[in-house]
Amino acid sequence: MDHTQSIIDRQPYGRFHRKLFLLSSGGPFLDGFILSIIGVAIAGADEDLGLTTFLEGMVGAAALVGVLVGGVVFGWLTDRVGRQAMYTIHLVVLVVASALSLGVTEAWQLIALRFVAGLAVGADHTIATALLSEWLPSNRRGRTMGALVAMWFVGASTAYFVGYVVASSGGDGAWRWMLASATVPGVLLLLGRLGTPESPRWLLSHNRPEDAREAINTAFGRYPTDAELTQLSESEPPQSARLSELFKGGYLGRTLFAGGFWMCQVAPAFAIWTFYPVILGEYGFEDGNTALLWSVVVSLVTLAGCLPAIRWVDTYGRRPVIIWTFVGVAVSLAMLGLFPGMAAALAITMFVINALSLGGGNILQYIYPTELFPTHIRASAMGVASSISRIGAAAGTYLLPLGLDTIGLGPSMLVGAGIAAVGTAMCVAWAPETKGKPLHESAAVGPRPTAPETVKVP
Repeated sequence: MDHTQSIIDRQPYGRFHRKLFLLSSGGPFLDGFILSIIGVAIAGADEDLGLTTFLEGMVGAAALVGVLVGGVVFGWLTDRVGRQAMYTIHLVVLVVASALSLGVTEAWQLIALRFVAGLAVGADHTIATALLSEWLPSNRRGRTMGALVAMWFVGASTAYFVGYVVASSGGDGAWRWMLASATVPGVLLLLGRLGTPESPRWLLSHNRPEDAREAINTAFGRYPTDAELTQLSESEPPQSARLSELFKGGYLGRTLFAGGFWMCQVAPAFAIWTFYPVILGEYGFEDGNTALLWSVVVSLVTLAGCLPAIRWVDTYGRRPVIIWTFVGVAVSLAMLGLFPGMAAALAITMFVINALSLGGGNILQYIYPTELFPTHIRASAMGVASSISRIGAAAGTYLLPLGLDTIGLGPSMLVGAGIAAVGTAMCVAWAPETKGKPLHESAAVGPRPTAPETVKVP
């Protein structure tokens, strides 16, 4: 029997996979929507709630801190109690937190609700990515997980568009409706996810072969044979989830790589996305609602950068895509930093190159963490990597306006270029090639577990 191609890897990409992708992509969509809509709503909240500069920063950072905490906590919990159990519970929290935004009257209430919404988003990073990757055949895993990341930019673009429409229509408390609008996709996603089968890989890693049989039948319309289930179980021996595994042995380097490259991507990216109106103003563009439209355009260009890279990770490989997209980000930011007085048309060209490169590289954010760690710690690894990245995102978002005030536009862009250069060096040194490998092979470090630990199929 071929021990590299399980029943999951041999299954043609079909209706079940497409549905699971659609439902899983709702998480990145909501992530992009929730983290972007606050940039539009903050002006109205400032006027109604009388926010100080400190409180504005707290409102902006609350969701990022929530994502950081949610990734670690719910990643570990998802590895312990299962993907299916967590696949819908956290969405209830997100829907309630979004709906309660309509009743905000104090700054602390807004900060608390943004933090709770961030917790739910951080949870979904770990839950949906682990579940989807564990159901995908190896020959479609790269492009499908990459497309999952692309939905972040769809959510961000939608948020800017919704914000532009609501802001243009005016009205008292319009910002509350902007924040509460996440309730609609949240409810639809919650209803759609009901009844999704558990990951058979997770079930086998918890010594539940009969439940794995039922899950495979629910997904593919047939029960696996004893030989097929035995083959899959040999790659998923029962093991307990220990968060400490991520920080020792062969997995320590993988944890540092997964979180490190992700942080180097988002630290300059989130700062630029958050303050695009300010930055574009430095290059001679208008602010106000026109800047919101530019933000939509930039999000769509970043999304466009995702599309060819989704194919390239399965044709050229993960390693060349992540290295060369980092180079594109570093070069474009260096040009913006070295020549801050460049013509507006040339500045836009550099921002387009930057956005295309960011989009292409960002699709690896969900691919590498799910491929480099085994089932029993996969969600935990995703959560830790996501949380490390949010440290960079929060730092970049906080420091960019200070940099613009103290060292100026050019040096601030050069700092971003330097971070991208560090990411390039990190990927040249550490990025592995996992294209086409079954999950148990790409995640393997050291010797395989001994035969007695293998699930015995009745």
